[in-house]
Amino acid sequence: MRTEVSTLFGVNVYTDKGVYVGRVDDVILDPNESKISGLAIGKINQDMFDSTESKGVVLPYRWVTAVGDVILIKQIFSKFKKKIEDE
Repeated sequence: MRTEVSTLFGVNVYTDKGVYVGRVDDVILDPNESKISGLAIGKINQDMFDSTESKGVVLPYRWVTAVGDVILIKQIFSKFKKKIEDE
């Protein structure tokens, strides 16, 4: 299914474990491949990322597992500040 890239702006991003990551501020396109290569995430969950001064991060689009009312990404612990405990 094709959709407009602009529909991704402002969508909340969560891990597949339900942990809030942030909100999509921008989409990074690869014009050579005609596809999305990354998502610029703002209003990030400061507890998840190493940089406390950062206002955002860029996540590779290959981490995305689902797009709908929210965006789900794989839980990649090595990129996060601390592991999120499974409840």
